[in-house]
Amino acid sequence: MNTKNRNFLIGGLAIALFIAILAPFLASSNPDGLDSTVESLEVPESEAAFQSPLPDYAIPGMEDNPLGGVVSLVLGTILVLVVALGLAKLLSKKGNTKNE
Repeated sequence: MNTKNRNFLIGGLAIALFIAILAPFLASSNPDGLDSTVESLEVPESEAAFQSPLPDYAIPGMEDNPLGGVVSLVLGTILVLVVALGLAKLLSKKGNTKNE
């Protein structure tokens, strides 16, 4: 990875982490569009197909603490970055072998 791409990646990660840290403190306590629509239609709550590791952007047991939201958002941001970089590396290796 050249310096320009590395700096771009680090800058993007810094911005994403900054947003992840501030989001729990700036988020509205009102339900989002999907939640409010479900509530207004009085749709019965059903069992989820699978359990989320960090439900409602919080660590289980820390739902009322904004720090739980910060930690879960930071972990989620880093996890998405690692998965995206891994896929990019995998796909770039496959792409290089086809061109040669």
